[in-house]
Amino acid sequence: MNGMLFGMPDLGHGRSRAINAENPTGEKGRGGMASSVLGKSRKGSPCLRNIKSGDTVVLADIKGCGVITHIWFTLFPKTTDADCFVFRDLVLRMYWDGEEAPSVEVPLGDFFCCGFGKECKVTSMPILVLPVRGFNSYFAMPFRTGAKITIENQHRNTVPEIFYQIDYNLYDALPEHTEYFHAQWRRQPITTKGEDYVVLDGVKGRGTYIGTYLALQTLERYWWGEGEMKFYIDGDTEYPTICGTGTEDYFGGSYSFAHQENGRTVEETYSTLFMGYPYYSNRDDTVHNEFHNDDVPPMRGFYRFHIPDPIYFEQDLKVTLQQIGVGHGGLFERQDDVTTVAYWYQEAPHAPFPPLPGAAERRPR
Repeated sequence: MNGMLFGMPDLGHGRSRAINAENPTGEKGRGGMASSVLGKSRKGSPCLRNIKSGDTVVLADIKGCGVITHIWFTLFPKTTDADCFVFRDLVLRMYWDGEEAPSVEVPLGDFFCCGFGKECKVTSMPILVLPVRGFNSYFAMPFRTGAKITIENQHRNTVPEIFYQIDYNLYDALPEHTEYFHAQWRRQPITTKGEDYVVLDGVKGRGTYIGTYLALQTLERYWWGEGEMKFYIDGDTEYPTICGTGTEDYFGGSYSFAHQENGRTVEETYSTLFMGYPYYSNRDDTVHNEFHNDDVPPMRGFYRFHIPDPIYFEQDLKVTLQQIGVGHGGLFERQDDVTTVAYWYQEAPHAPFPPLPGAAERRPR
């Protein structure tokens, strides 16, 4: 597979390049040229500095044909309480082949399966988040004439430093039916009772659905995970072609994600190649742990990557998730705070995305 994922053909040897703050254009033979106090080519410009509130920075503007194979980010460590939502206040966007509307528009943390403005350890196949806040993506991202990646600071404070590297290979051409990488963020702070939450809709054309990230804050008592994941494929209307058996089942678990210890329910998080539950918290802590609030709605983060089990569509796709719970009286319709990222590939062009809510509307409870 030549290091590329998700059904892309082996393109043979490409011309390997990398973009970072020291070589922002990825030019051959021009990496690490900046000078420091140690002298020429001694780590003189390792990061972007002082990204002001409201600024959008172009991380990469690649010309030509190729495939992005790896993206790495890290940020200057959080130092104040005001910085606690910075991962959701930074918006990552990606554009292929000169398109005006982005094919990827997701808060930085959520793209890397870290919702709620908090980092957590993720060790999946396409996404890895490693101590401390090392964000890695191995999604293959092809382009024919160019690729542009930007990050917008919608945080109220200046971000002191952003370190990054974008690794890619250049080729003479891509196969005719190569599909482009897409990712879309959605949130419903209070779901509508009896109506399925929409993970993805409006997708037209031929493509492959390859992943879901779910950041869930439960707003009602009792077990929350009976809702089924549904995939409406190629003209499905009232009923989907693929319908799962429950939320915890979709993410690989069963009978909740917990065990009992001395009469207490203990959540069991996990992170595997294709599915995981890497984050759980019912505490709202400041950076310096000077204040603990234990009455916040529990926060849970899950991922499922359809890499060995891709979901193909030829004409259109809609993905939804039910909000159904079970208690002493049996099944019941719930209302919760649901956030998702959908990851998929499709042939160009893509339909316009719904407007991304502002930073204040994206913040967790």
